[in-house]
Amino acid sequence: MTGTRSDEHKTSDAEKKHMQQPATTPTKENMLIDLFARLWASWALVLFIGSLIIAILFYLPCFLLKEPHKARWHRHVSRVWMFIYLNLIGCPLRIRGKEHFKKGQNYVIVCNHNSLMDVPVSTPFMPRANKTIAKKSFAKIPIFGWIYQFGSVLVDRKNDASRRKSIEDMKNILAIGLDMLIYPEGTRNRTGDPLKSFYDGAFRLATDTGKPILPAILFHTKKVLPPNKFFYLLPHRLEMHFLPAVTSVGLSSDELKEQIFRMMWDYYLANDHQ
Repeated sequence: MTGTRSDEHKTSDAEKKHMQQPATTPTKENMLIDLFARLWASWALVLFIGSLIIAILFYLPCFLLKEPHKARWHRHVSRVWMFIYLNLIGCPLRIRGKEHFKKGQNYVIVCNHNSLMDVPVSTPFMPRANKTIAKKSFAKIPIFGWIYQFGSVLVDRKNDASRRKSIEDMKNILAIGLDMLIYPEGTRNRTGDPLKSFYDGAFRLATDTGKPILPAILFHTKKVLPPNKFFYLLPHRLEMHFLPAVTSVGLSSDELKEQIFRMMWDYYLANDHQ
């Protein structure tokens, strides 16, 4: 009887709370914001395609260059292109913490993942040349696919052989002195939490190679390009913050993952209001 009464009481409280919640009917202001966001997305798409056609000319040397020169050239071109593009769509980028990158040391960089805007923001604006782990399917997109694969280690996550090869490719990237950028959440964070749970890959890569992990946190990309809205883009200042590197020596991959997760979670909560 006590359990039944408790359940009834909880149900009653839940019903009261639901009744007190404001109606979710779209307001005129929200409708105008949505309309503007669709129009702004149209401008951003037209600008992206137009600038892509120009940018591809500057990427042509990547067909001839070998690593790490290919990655360095790719980053230079991408940085100029995305600097112009982001400012023209009203999304200027501010970067903090570049001093955490030490000369003569390369890193496994782990970054949060909230939006499709994360890739064009993160990879080009790393302080040094890098590669990122990326879906193989995107490389099939005409023209853009060339640029995409020049800066990536491609993987088909449904294919065991492809996943194994990507691990060896990432180790080779680190061996030649480039940074390796990984999104440990795997897919975009559609929750209300600062982070989703992390996969093990980035942390095993760090412990296997002895490379330190350097956390990077992106702010406001979810506001610009929300993962739950189609063809919707709003102008907003973007930020990328680099945190101090954490050594992988003497730690298991699980210990390293837990330490980095807590570090990034706490930093995000403390700085998301800025």
